[in-house]
Amino acid sequence: MTAVPTVRRLRREAWGFAIGSLCFLAGSLPFYASWAGTVGTNVTFFVGSVFFTLAAFIQLSLSGRSIPRRQMPRPDLVDWWAAAIQFAGTLLFNLSTGAALIAAVTQPGAVGVGWIPDAWGSLAFLVSSFLAIVATKDRGRLWDPDARTWHGTGLNFIGSVAFGVSAVGAYVVPATGDLANATWANGGTAVGAVCFFVAAVLSRRTIPKG
Repeated sequence: MTAVPTVRRLRREAWGFAIGSLCFLAGSLPFYASWAGTVGTNVTFFVGSVFFTLAAFIQLSLSGRSIPRRQMPRPDLVDWWAAAIQFAGTLLFNLSTGAALIAAVTQPGAVGVGWIPDAWGSLAFLVSSFLAIVATKDRGRLWDPDARTWHGTGLNFIGSVAFGVSAVGAYVVPATGDLANATWANGGTAVGAVCFFVAAVLSRRTIPKG
């Protein structure tokens, strides 16, 4: 039997994650924020969150995953929940970036008006990343072994931790009205975005050539 030629191409959901990550990276850079202004920077974050949500929706519903059922193999079940919780986290980021954009338009001088990963969205990403690690341990039994790889899972987990650090740094101290740690807030967002971007561009799937 003649082997069918194959080629490795970027997974379809990876495009959205890559574009979204670049938006978050740009928004976290001080020189970009100075150039784009408060409103422009928050538009960038909001657009990035939309691309994240589109990518997460594709990963959840169009990449071969099926709705959980009793007879589903455990790796596929864990993989589905990882994708579902990630999708929920992106929706939370849609809400927080949208709220930050509205605040930027109405109160441009307020402290903390620029978007930083919120606690709930970051928590969802952390839980999703942990479940992805569990699924990757049995990736050979997944519906698509390429759906989870150790480099992608590891980078996404580091990125989720970085977003969590950013959320902690973005806490506004009631007594002073200042951010708890501006360096953590901006740096965590940038590091997380870089990790998500690299994980996305390394994501490949095998398809017939031609």
